[in-house]
Amino acid sequence: MLIDVHQHFWPPAFVELLRARTTPPRLDGWTLHLTGEPPYEVAPADHDLATRAALAGADGLDLALVSLSSPLGIEQLPPAEATPLLDAFHDGALALPAPFGVWASACISDPDPEAVERALRRGCVGLQLPATALLDAAGWRKRASLLDTLVRLDKPLFVHPGQAPPGAEAPPWWPALVPYLQQMHASWFAFRAFGRARHPRLRVCFAALAGLAPLHGERFASRGGGRGEVDFGVFYETSSYGTRAVDALVRAVGIDVIVNGSDRPYAAPVVPDLGADAARHALRTTNPLRLLHGSS
Repeated sequence: MLIDVHQHFWPPAFVELLRARTTPPRLDGWTLHLTGEPPYEVAPADHDLATRAALAGADGLDLALVSLSSPLGIEQLPPAEATPLLDAFHDGALALPAPFGVWASACISDPDPEAVERALRRGCVGLQLPATALLDAAGWRKRASLLDTLVRLDKPLFVHPGQAPPGAEAPPWWPALVPYLQQMHASWFAFRAFGRARHPRLRVCFAALAGLAPLHGERFASRGGGRGEVDFGVFYETSSYGTRAVDALVRAVGIDVIVNGSDRPYAAPVVPDLGADAARHALRTTNPLRLLHGSS
């Protein structure tokens, strides 16, 4: 069973709601306007079901998990604005045929554990939250009710980059390489410092190899943070990285917590060359299944 834990897809009703908005996040035709990022020309085929199903088939996937892209900033909107968009995403994504599955999303400006539970009971595999909501002790504390729901229902958390802050002129790649990775780095350390003790049974997956945060283990230990103990309930998704970065992370945390993700349509799938079929099977099958369902 081949699994990609990280893709994005916008159902038609969700697209129309984005086009009806007059402030970011909004769509003008297929031009996406976000706070903090330059206008982005969306390729219509990226959110065409037939096209995406064909790509999943060509990749040989048995399961492709789609989510709402957190950099849109929808989760941070007031409930009156966020809820219709979240409902449209969940309704459309849950109606997708195989091989697609869905990560739920939640309004974090006014967290509603009951809404998250409804989405999970409808079939979502777990909950995605933006890293910007989990950067410190206060962030993990404010989202505790949502995380308690995940633990009670034995579902995982997927931490994804959130909105890029407004800034001065920068090249187009800047948000993905600087604020996104800074967010992932900070949220990983915040979970280690504040989140794990509060949620000892929570399974968590950090996108983009957690901004390579585990590679700072030696410095972490030298500053009194611990001896680099591996948390086997924390997983690292590979999108946008190749063999060198994945191999480095394997050396830091081991092969058992690395999971395959592509970030389609924003990046193409990469299968790291780790030198053994068993390693590829772990990344693409064994580890994602353990993320989704636990050890049992």
